[in-house]
Amino acid sequence: MSESYVKRLFTILLDAVTDKDPQVQEQVCGALCALGESQPEEALRACEEHLRLHEKLAHPYRTMILRVMETVVSSHVGELDKGLARASILLASSEMTKVKELVCDWQQAASNVLVALGKRFISSVMEEILSKFQPGVLPHHFVVQTLANLSVSNVFGMVPFLTSILSTMLPMLSAAKPDSMRVVFCCALQRFSESTLEYLADLDQAPDPTVRKDAFATDIFSAYDILFHHWLQSREAKLRLAVVEALGPMSHLLPSEKLEEQLPKLLPGVLGLYKKHAETVHVSRSLGQILEAAASVGSRTLDVQLDSLLAALHAQICVPVESSSPLVMSNQKEVLRCFTVLACCSPDRLLAFLLPKLDTGNERTRVGTLQVVRHVINSAAAQMEVKQPFILSSMKLPLLDTNSKVKRAVVQVISAMAHHGYLEQPGGKAMIEYIVQQCALPPEAEPQKLGANSEALAADSVRAISVSTLYLVSTTVDRMGDVLWPYLFEFLVPVRFTGALTPLCRSLAHLAQKRQEAGAHDLLIQYNGNVTLPSPYAMATRLLAVSSSPYLGDGRGAASLRLLSVLHRDIHPMLGQRWATAIPLLLEHLDGHTEETLSRKEWEEKLLMFLRDTLAVVSDNTWICQLSLEMCKQLPSYNGTPLEKNFLYKCIGTTLGAASSKEVVRKRLQELLETARYQEESEREGLACCFGICASSHLDDTLAQLEDFVKSDVFRKSAGIFNIFKDRSESEVEKAKSALILCYGHVAARAPRELLPARVEPDIFRNMSQCFSTKALGIKVETKDLGLRLCLAQSVCMASQAVCSGSHGSSFQLLRKPELVAQMMEFIKAEPSDSLRTPMRKKAMLACTYLASLEPALEGQAQADLIHSCLHSIMAVPPEPEGVDGHQEPLYRDTMQALKDLLTSLLQRNMTPQGLQVMVEHLSPWIKSPRGHERVRALGLSACLLQHFLKHLHISALVPFHNLGLLLGLFSPRCADLWPATRQEAVSCVYSLLYLQLGYEGFSRDYQDDVVEQLLTLKDGLGHPDPAILFHTCHSVAQIIGKRLPPDQLISLLLTLFEGLGDPDQNCSRAATVIVNCLLKGRGHVLLEKVPEIVSALRSKLQETHGEHVLQAAQHSVYILAARHHAAVVSSLLGSPLPFDSHTCTLWRALAVEPGLATQVLGLLLEKMSGDVPFKESRAFLLSSAPDRVATLPPLAKKNKPSLAAFPQ
Repeated sequence: MSESYVKRLFTILLDAVTDKDPQVQEQVCGALCALGESQPEEALRACEEHLRLHEKLAHPYRTMILRVMETVVSSHVGELDKGLARASILLASSEMTKVKELVCDWQQAASNVLVALGKRFISSVMEEILSKFQPGVLPHHFVVQTLANLSVSNVFGMVPFLTSILSTMLPMLSAAKPDSMRVVFCCALQRFSESTLEYLADLDQAPDPTVRKDAFATDIFSAYDILFHHWLQSREAKLRLAVVEALGPMSHLLPSEKLEEQLPKLLPGVLGLYKKHAETVHVSRSLGQILEAAASVGSRTLDVQLDSLLAALHAQICVPVESSSPLVMSNQKEVLRCFTVLACCSPDRLLAFLLPKLDTGNERTRVGTLQVVRHVINSAAAQMEVKQPFILSSMKLPLLDTNSKVKRAVVQVISAMAHHGYLEQPGGKAMIEYIVQQCALPPEAEPQKLGANSEALAADSVRAISVSTLYLVSTTVDRMGDVLWPYLFEFLVPVRFTGALTPLCRSLAHLAQKRQEAGAHDLLIQYNGNVTLPSPYAMATRLLAVSSSPYLGDGRGAASLRLLSVLHRDIHPMLGQRWATAIPLLLEHLDGHTEETLSRKEWEEKLLMFLRDTLAVVSDNTWICQLSLEMCKQLPSYNGTPLEKNFLYKCIGTTLGAASSKEVVRKRLQELLETARYQEESEREGLACCFGICASSHLDDTLAQLEDFVKSDVFRKSAGIFNIFKDRSESEVEKAKSALILCYGHVAARAPRELLPARVEPDIFRNMSQCFSTKALGIKVETKDLGLRLCLAQSVCMASQAVCSGSHGSSFQLLRKPELVAQMMEFIKAEPSDSLRTPMRKKAMLACTYLASLEPALEGQAQADLIHSCLHSIMAVPPEPEGVDGHQEPLYRDTMQALKDLLTSLLQRNMTPQGLQVMVEHLSPWIKSPRGHERVRALGLSACLLQHFLKHLHISALVPFHNLGLLLGLFSPRCADLWPATRQEAVSCVYSLLYLQLGYEGFSRDYQDDVVEQLLTLKDGLGHPDPAILFHTCHSVAQIIGKRLPPDQLISLLLTLFEGLGDPDQNCSRAATVIVNCLLKGRGHVLLEKVPEIVSALRSKLQETHGEHVLQAAQHSVYILAARHHAAVVSSLLGSPLPFDSHTCTLWRALAVEPGLATQVLGLLLEKMSGDVPFKESRAFLLSSAPDRVATLPPLAKKNKPSLAAFPQ
């Protein structure tokens, strides 16, 4: 850009500064700064010229321009020439002192420009400033302020001027009366002292290395005398704070003897300000500087003042810290700085003051004291080193405090101790144990938000800081390695430290890896007679058990597995290679899931497979037996965590399965039976799983041990308490029996298939029955315990299923089958018919499902009773409210599925049309039920049976599907049921039936018929409640049926539909009418020979049912039939019993609806009247004079004239 263009641009922007909109002003200033970045000198010239030319420009706008100048100068002070800098200095000086009154924003902006220029042009700035800082004349407020700020921003440039500045300033102090002027002088003295101290600290880099502190001592002391003895007594709080802030750095420049002389007055004077000011951070900062100055000269006054200092400082540290108050936080930091000075000077007296306060019960006192102890451990490490035992012993009471704030402070103290070797001393292990205890605290589900005035800390915050501390100490403090290893292993197994397992495992894994890298021995853990360390078996058991709930405790599953991986040599020398591949796969599986997506069953199976592989690799019976012993020992530890205890039972079963010592196996099983907590359902399940897994390798020993236990005194004693504690003993015995029965079920399920058939009857079912049956005085008493019945049903199911899945399952003869089925039926019948609250029905029906698959087959009546009982138990149960998202409740859904499985199992034994017919006949009353939910269930079961029949249809020869018409007649009217779900299921039934017919005709199973497939598209129409749409859909269904129905099935279908005309559901009755009429129209031409049967059936239905819609339906059917076979219909009607009843007359009237048909019928009647013999003659006696005449039927009908009456003239 050209120079003239840039100048014009600056001029435009500077003129726009006066815009009334604050946003525009801000944007203009931003544009000026941005332009100044590229053209700094032009920007400064433009601003200087604009301010010079616009003398009357209001000070807010002048302030904005000065701030732009400051920004440009700060970024480009090194690029400015002296001339421009001089002009800017003069302008800024003029702007700063133009008015005597304080206009802070404007004058501060000008001062900031001078300070920015002073970083490079200090001589020019000082020349200008000192011209306005003359002896005997009180300077402008911002002249002093500028000098103060310059001394900080350019230390090396300013300190050489300070002696002359101080000599000029000192007389002014007495003349300064306004508090604002005194405040700025205090600020200047503070800054001058700070810059002097910084200059002296970096003297080797200073331009004048000859400068000494003594050069300032006299002037500083003179100023100190005025500030401390006069100004500090002011009532103005702002001035007092300014004074005390100045006294801190000034104390370092006082002569040693003067400082020592003043300390007895100075320290109490400063301490007294704590009571006068709420915000004490400035007092504490100054006090810390004074204490440092006193300590640096070896002052003896500190000893005299120590008690008052400690008391005052301790009171400050015990002030509650609010998270929203940074000033209080800053004050505590300054107070702790003071304690550091005192700790270095008088460590004994400091600890003598602090440590007794740890014994107090006051929370604030104890927390504050712990903060000081932590701080001095870190900041005065050398002085505290010899005091380590003393400090450790004083922590006993704080370790017992349950307050969360105290706990947090204790953890922080222990963290500091760890870094400085305290925990290596006697008593250090108690500190480590404390940290682990806090790691084991239960994390809160949702930490409560703390109010502004709340002092409560969530327990979770204590746990979080403890977890962090343990890991940091383990990983970053090298000297702690030998302290923590192997001591931390002692916390792995005890239950009370379960919550700390994840941080423990992470720390131990890190320490183990470090020892491996350092070339440790083959075994990382050297016991050396240390009996408190857990054995390899205990560690393996514990880490494996807790891994079954991998996401609890911040992911303890992964942490435990990683620690196991590192300790492979210590667990067993042979495991390294196998675990190196197996454990990463387990960790990868965990990484791919979350707590919500992980299948517990799948995860446990992976862990058990890992255990099986481990046992196979070890292949040492002694080691395996020892591991099983340790697992049994740890079982009681998991009483509070049933899922993990259940998994540990499975681990025991797996381990015993790998053991070769039968004596050990039986001994362990006996111990488990004797110590199990039978009252706990999860424990009974776990015990049963254990026995089942063990039986896969030791079937005979497992069965023998179970039988021995049933016969043992332990089991009998449980029952013997009956006489003393009747109710309690009954419950205990029932629970123990439940567990034993469940054990037998799991044993059968896991037993080798080739061994099971020989043992299932004599050893399993017999003992199950013995455990279940209770006899009193030789009479069998039915148990009332639901759990026992459920266990029996489940175990019978498991055993039957196991037999079925064996190679000889189809031919195996189960002699107890009728007895078992009868027992299951009793369970089902005993359930209340008005509710579904337990899984009893489901389990009993599942048991019957597998029993039904075994030989011998159930007798016809027994099977019928079973089906009837199951249907009655389920179908009549009132519908439950639907669950979330409209889904059925799981118990109902599972029970219905069990019923489906049972019915399909029974059907599978007789896969013939007759077998299908039997099943449907059982369902028929429910299909026609007046209750909608029963019809829905019945149609659903029917659809399931038909689909199963179709799926498993095998036809070796072409045979007829002789009951197709009957089945279609039952299901097709339901396409118009009041319940939409019933309509859908009815179409599915018709669909399956038509494909069954195609199968019987020889079509392959995968054949798709275009006509039948149209039924699937009709399902959508069935969801509509409009009757017109429903009946139209039914008509379409009838057309499809008519196209695929064999002629020989038509009459049976029609007769069944005629029965449906009287259905209580008028929708279904009308649907039957629609289907009948559609079939008569479409297929009526083949029904000539069946006309009498059809007419007779309609007449019978009219006699049974009196509904108007039935009457109209029958008339319409007769009319359609007569349209094709009028002679046969007339003949059939004429053949009706005489005299004609009203129903027959109704059917006659149907023939008069259409003139053409009526004419044909009349012609037939006239023909019959003229052609038929009206009567027959006969003589009863040979000598009688006249023969008897008997009328024949057609003329008799004519004589009575009812038919003619049906045809109006």
